[in-house]
Amino acid sequence: MVTMRIGEVAAAAGVSARALRYYEEQGLLRPERTAGGQRTYPQSAVDRVKIIQQLYGAGLSSRLIETVLPAVDARRMDPDLLRRLLAERDRIKEKTEELHEAGRRLDILIGLATQSDPYACPATLDRTMT
Repeated sequence: MVTMRIGEVAAAAGVSARALRYYEEQGLLRPERTAGGQRTYPQSAVDRVKIIQQLYGAGLSSRLIETVLPAVDARRMDPDLLRRLLAERDRIKEKTEELHEAGRRLDILIGLATQSDPYACPATLDRTMT
C-alpha cells in the first residue's frame, strides 16, 4: 500500500498539517504511525479530508461529522442520523433567515445614515426603506 506523510496529504487536500492533526484529535482521521512516530496516511485520506471539509462547510460539528462518516463509508444512513441531519438543516435555515433579517435592518440603517438629514434617528429598524 502506498502511504503519504502528513505534509503530502495536507498539500493534496488543500489544508494545513495542523488541520489534519485536529481531525485526528476529533476522531475524524486515523493515521498509522511509523516506528519513529511519524504519521502516515493511505492515499484515500485525501478524499476523506475533502469530505470532512465539505461537512464542516455544511455547518456540521466535529461530533456530528464523526457520526456521519461511517454512514458515508457504508453508503447507508440510519433513520436516527437522518433525523439529526434534517434537524441540523432546519437549524441552519433558521439561522440563515435571522442573518437575512439582520442584513435588511443594516440596509435600513445605512440608508438612514446616508440621507440628506444626518440627524435623523429612527425609532425602530422594523420599517421598510422608501
